[in-house]
Amino acid sequence: MPTAHEIRPEQSIELLKALHILTRDGKMNQDSRRKLKQVYHLFQFIEPLLTDLKQGRDGITLVDHGSGKSYLGFILYDLFFKQLNDRSHLYGIETREELVKSATDLAQRLGFTGMSFLNLSVADSISSNLIPPRVDIVTALHACNTATDDAIRFALHKQAKYIVVVPCCQAEVAGVLRRKKAMSLGAGALAEIWRHPLHTREFGSQATNVLRSLQLEAHGYQVTVTELVGWEHSMKNELIIATYKNLPRRKATERLESLLKLLGLEEMRDRFFVPSEPAEQTATV
Repeated sequence: MPTAHEIRPEQSIELLKALHILTRDGKMNQDSRRKLKQVYHLFQFIEPLLTDLKQGRDGITLVDHGSGKSYLGFILYDLFFKQLNDRSHLYGIETREELVKSATDLAQRLGFTGMSFLNLSVADSISSNLIPPRVDIVTALHACNTATDDAIRFALHKQAKYIVVVPCCQAEVAGVLRRKKAMSLGAGALAEIWRHPLHTREFGSQATNVLRSLQLEAHGYQVTVTELVGWEHSMKNELIIATYKNLPRRKATERLESLLKLLGLEEMRDRFFVPSEPAEQTATV
């Protein structure tokens, strides 16, 4: 059986069984302990942001973009939202209809009335009247390849105060570097960093997150990049937390333009230069 220090007292045992962290008879194996450790560790990063948003307000709006099986959303709701008894609401956005249905069914079974799951594309999620025009915080856990960029695009349009993403399986930048390898190798020694296929993949992943961080800074956010958990638990381990501070944008924008040019990624400019909407407004504070 799991010990007291492994599961928080307020945690729903039925939820942990539904998420397969606990077996049907309430036991936990080593893999489950690893998953639970990751979830609690991520919650430690997000909880202070939620607490800050709650100050003097009657509700928080959180959107988990590309929610998948809504693992993160359910844990956040169970550990934080269900105790609030206010107008707070957590939305899960997912393009796979079967996952939306299963998450909706689980929320109803658990009595998590402040959760909604929506089967929407990125474009539709931005314009849908099922989601408020502005949201407080956007999360994306292990959002694969461009799904992290989709979450960032959504958050910028919705003027979120906080953006928390853990990127995964980033291949798009590496694909452009690979396609332009012959041209870039003739441009200078810097291209040696991604000459070998393994380095192309790893450097492409690193460059993607650097570009994302600059993109967020170019929209007035303060960005922190750190490890989610120890590398022994997951290689997809980079946690990006952005806080809207209305910071100066010019230098970050110039660095973003310069880096795209240096790496031969000018064709990807539209992905990393996402306008907020409406541009003249500031994010939720």
